Amino acid sequence: MDRREFLAMAAAPLVLGVAPALARPLGGTPLALVTADLESHVVAVDVSSGAVLRRLRTPADPRSIESIGVVGALVAHTAGGRLTLIDSELRVRPIVGELGAPRYTAVSPDRRLAYVTDSERHEVAVVELSGRRIVGRVAVGGPCRHLSIDRTGTRLWIALGNKAPSLAVVSLAEPRRPRVVGTIRPPFLAHDVGFTPGGRRVWVTSGDRGRIAIYDARRGALVRTLGADAPPQHVTFMGDRAFVTSGDDAVLRVHALDGRRLRSAPVPIGSYNIQGSWDEQRARRWILTPSLSAGTLSTFSPTGVALDELRVARSSHDACFIIGT
Repeated sequence: MDRREFLAMAAAPLVLGVAPALARPLGGTPLALVTADLESHVVAVDVSSGAVLRRLRTPADPRSIESIGVVGALVAHTAGGRLTLIDSELRVRPIVGELGAPRYTAVSPDRRLAYVTDSERHEVAVVELSGRRIVGRVAVGGPCRHLSIDRTGTRLWIALGNKAPSLAVVSLAEPRRPRVVGTIRPPFLAHDVGFTPGGRRVWVTSGDRGRIAIYDARRGALVRTLGADAPPQHVTFMGDRAFVTSGDDAVLRVHALDGRRLRSAPVPIGSYNIQGSWDEQRARRWILTPSLSAGTLSTFSPTGVALDELRVARSSHDACFIIGT
């Protein structure tokens, strides 16, 4: 996330009309929200000190969690077919609407809508964040999981499975009425997908081998492939760097956006998902990766230097960043 993107997101609640706790000015505590998958709660960790501040009771199986800017988060409870919203005051609110098996979330740049993959129904659900309700759906042709939205909020790329033979490209020209406009067939079975901060490239990681593919976002053309660690890999971005985890090989790799490998660091086994965070007021940034096997949260600097490791649960699938009030 670059400074311009952050400031645009910080201003968005003034336009949004969302719940008051999603529209408060920033200036609180930088928090990592970490899923405790087996214990039906989300752990709020002060990223600066590494201290657990609260444990938030949620419906069962809080599997994935995605920041709504830095003022809230959307949680997918896969086994129970539910979504909840956590606001900056750490209140857990239900999202209204039926789902089969919600998986992962992409939030629109203006924070009005979120797009949630439903692997059971082979659909993407459209969530209105101010009303906390599902307002649309689109069939995407497969058991969709990881997805990414471009910086303009006009395109989604969606991996159609855990080991996906193809990805769906979805137009958001009408944000509440997404439309599939194409497919991408990578040179392997795909797992994770992410737009680079500038939106010109899309990284696609593998679910079946040690490879990563980089695509031209506009044309959907393959630019290059990279060697990687054991699948599945996951990717996030911060500034001019890409961060790729292999939970099975217990390693984090830092790349330049052209694919060059810059450095590596060990992570606990089972550290699969990875997300970036930024406390703008204090000009501090972190990379977060939780461990499904060890129940830890590991934090890294924007250059990939290890900062902290804290055990928060028996098992933790995902983490994201907010500013708590």
